[in-house]
Amino acid sequence: MTAAPSIREPGFTGGSAGAIVNPVLPGFHPDPSILRVGTDYYIANSTFEWLPGVTLHHSRDLVHWQPLGGVLDEERLVELTGRPDSGGIWAPCLSYTDGQFHLVFSDVTNLAGAFKDVRNQVVTAPTPQGPWSDPVPFPSHGFDPSLFHDDGPGGDGSSWALWMEWDHRPGRHPFGGILLQEWDRAARRVTGPVHRIFNGTGLAHTEGPHLYRHDDWYYLLTAEGGTGWNHAVTVARARRPEGPYETDPAGPLLTSAGHADHPLQKAGHGSLVSTPAGEWFLAHLVARPLSPRGACVMGRETAIQRIEWPPDGWPRLAAAATGEDTPATPRSAVAGPALPPAPLPAPPVRDDFDGPVLGPVWSTLRRHPDPRWLSLTERPGYLRLRGAQSLGSTHHQSLVGRRQQSPHFTFTTTMSAEPGSPLQMAGLTHYYNSTLWHYLHLTWDEELGRVVRLGVCGHGVYSEPSAPVPVGDGPLDLRLAVRGDRALFSVRPAGPGVWRPVGPELDTTPLSDESATQGDPDTGHFRSWGFTGAFIGLCAQDLTGAGAPADFGWAEYRADTLSEATDQ
Repeated sequence: MTAAPSIREPGFTGGSAGAIVNPVLPGFHPDPSILRVGTDYYIANSTFEWLPGVTLHHSRDLVHWQPLGGVLDEERLVELTGRPDSGGIWAPCLSYTDGQFHLVFSDVTNLAGAFKDVRNQVVTAPTPQGPWSDPVPFPSHGFDPSLFHDDGPGGDGSSWALWMEWDHRPGRHPFGGILLQEWDRAARRVTGPVHRIFNGTGLAHTEGPHLYRHDDWYYLLTAEGGTGWNHAVTVARARRPEGPYETDPAGPLLTSAGHADHPLQKAGHGSLVSTPAGEWFLAHLVARPLSPRGACVMGRETAIQRIEWPPDGWPRLAAAATGEDTPATPRSAVAGPALPPAPLPAPPVRDDFDGPVLGPVWSTLRRHPDPRWLSLTERPGYLRLRGAQSLGSTHHQSLVGRRQQSPHFTFTTTMSAEPGSPLQMAGLTHYYNSTLWHYLHLTWDEELGRVVRLGVCGHGVYSEPSAPVPVGDGPLDLRLAVRGDRALFSVRPAGPGVWRPVGPELDTTPLSDESATQGDPDTGHFRSWGFTGAFIGLCAQDLTGAGAPADFGWAEYRADTLSEATDQ
């Protein structure tokens, strides 16, 4: 298949706002829920074990997106200590009615084997920045909850709760169908009977429901085919929210299945939005493997497609610029809406840690920022992390990370630490989950003193592929250079100087969704899942329990081209 057209090619016409180039949210931004309120557009994404829970982005033209940080940013809203890898916050749905934003989300406490232990909850706020209410329970028969408010023309003002039902019983498909129940907005609870409105298509694995009203029809979007290569967005419609629903006879609205060479794979889990002028768009997840059907180190990302409504009333992807895509395959670039351009400043490549709180690019792992382990004021101009548990822990880690957003990048930081034991470590990690990571760290050796070591963890098996490097006293600069499936760590004394590689080039492909997911795709019962993509993290461990600090003076992330050398 021919690659998607460049936005500069003749014949490609963007809207007034320009072209939408996919993915619009690169790196780990799965399960997008898109919403318009007035002239403002918002996307909410899953965050799993990373905090703050549920990231938000804002746009005024669907082309340029600004991170707003996360919603679930304090313990009263969510507490993730001990959540399993790829557990935690799944598939949010952001909606708006009665002057309030509603956010529904799943908190998954167990996902291995036959069972999914889930708490679905909803919070509300007058603005996306909050303040958000205390969570209240939402039906928890399964996961991927959503809310639909029938407030548009012809609607009756009712609200409806939707979710997928999980069935653990042997001999049954675990994805048991989509359920619907009326939601009492004033009482903040469900009411009335539960309706089973959709059992899915032959693609199975039916999840991610979102409901919309258009031209006197109710349209149900679901994700099907599983989250891998057969992922898809399917559509069904009915005259009433309760059904009965008929499935689009043309098949999936969106899928990459059967097109292994397409640059955007795993296309699925979509949600719709319309502009004031009546243009429609679909936000959905995609993944960009390093090779055809290869490792998706960056995880699942957010893309946007233009939607058309032909006379038969079934939504369709708008035709590609040069006609090289099939009707359902995602487009790498589409015409933006007829909206005024709303460009944003380029995000800074360097963070000098000179503010009182972490910027929205950063996430923490399973625990909220707290002065007991993280401070930006204790030593002004530095991010101070107090050492806690190992990178293999699912409880108390001192780790601050950012998403890998490009297959080729260089990440550099400067660090000061004074370890006095092999059990005290601090440094730079390329991290997927508690069993899959690479770690360049400063520590102490009884014979050599301060040393830098390179640790590799592959499915829980720890090794060090090279000898420790003595580094003497003083702060250090640490660097990770990644070129697709190759990564190289380096170190130097802080300041200008020659980088010294530490260890061999490492294979990045184990730090991927594919490597982390292990189990039986036929039954849907897995030992482990991979939903998050790779992060680059600053971290500190102190297994003595003393909480020895490590100070990071700045951090710099630069997306590179493949041709740029790793010794820049």
